[in-house]
Amino acid sequence: MAAKDFYQVLGVADSASQAEIKKVYRRLAKQHHPDANPNNAQAAERFKEISEAHSVLSDPDKRKQYDQMRKLGAFDGFARRPAGAGASRGAPGGSGGFGGGFSTDDIELGDLGGFGLGDIFSSIFGRGKREERGESLETVVEVPFRVAMLGGKVPVTLPVTEVCPTCHGNGGAPGATFSTCPECNGRGTISFGQGGFAVTRPCPQCRGRGKIPSAPCPTCDGVGEVRTQRRVVITVPTGTESGTKVLLKGQGLPGRAGEPAGDLVVTFQVQPDRFFRRDGLDILCEVPINLAQALLGSRIRVRTLDGKKVVLKIPPGTQPGRKFRVKGLGIEKNGRRGDQLVEVRVTVPEHLSPEEQELVKKLAEMEGMTY
Repeated sequence: MAAKDFYQVLGVADSASQAEIKKVYRRLAKQHHPDANPNNAQAAERFKEISEAHSVLSDPDKRKQYDQMRKLGAFDGFARRPAGAGASRGAPGGSGGFGGGFSTDDIELGDLGGFGLGDIFSSIFGRGKREERGESLETVVEVPFRVAMLGGKVPVTLPVTEVCPTCHGNGGAPGATFSTCPECNGRGTISFGQGGFAVTRPCPQCRGRGKIPSAPCPTCDGVGEVRTQRRVVITVPTGTESGTKVLLKGQGLPGRAGEPAGDLVVTFQVQPDRFFRRDGLDILCEVPINLAQALLGSRIRVRTLDGKKVVLKIPPGTQPGRKFRVKGLGIEKNGRRGDQLVEVRVTVPEHLSPEEQELVKKLAEMEGMTY
């Protein structure tokens, strides 16, 4: 049987990026997963091929070694050898025991970076069960401006997969009997691969449990897991900006057959504030003052980031747009702290009484203004 090309299995070019491989794998795995194709042997076999290809191409080190052997044609030759056949230099027929894929006379094992063929096959495909961690989750969390600047905690509700409360994860209906899984003979895992090497995965029919119930659980339909909502409280670091990510270990989906859960990747999106803005570690705000306050001077109370208020002195003759710096009332991060910058906006009344008009005219004459 000819060996399968992992790139052809996934339908990607051998120059595909890791992100592209991951995207294609997720689409294909969802399409051919046994849960979505019950009692479909062809879909189960296709799912095995997809999982096998992804397990190699998603690992940069294994992919590099696989590409090296693929370039040399070693996989094609090895697949046509009977399993367990030895490889000897100068074997009759000049093929070196590799069925014409390549001859060991053409390349020394030392040329493979210090690995023998067995080492490379083992490191790429592995033997024994590989840890199947749960899938990681990603979510975007909107954070109020003040919480993002000062730090704090925000509650988040996430869709998660948990053990079914009815069957407690065994997939059987109450009172159901269990028999040995015919697919894996009770091992809970199956092996598939090429030639004399294989990849071990949880059995898709019994989902790694090794047993098949006589009747599936009515709550989870035999899966052993149910989708639900979970509320978690996430800590927001001080001075968080939009796009900041945090990783919460073990807060993703649970792994199969008791394997560790995946992680939760949280991306923060900071909500704008109607009063405050940010510039690095400084906090900016704008306050209105009337014409009399700007001309004669005044004292005004200004709100700060922590909710308190400070008294700011406005000197006589203050011009529109002037900024006042209040030390140490900005964002504190990594041992540094910014300031609060207060910009004044002078408001001009839309209507003046006759007396007010006369006063403005006299002021204009004093300044040598014409009107």
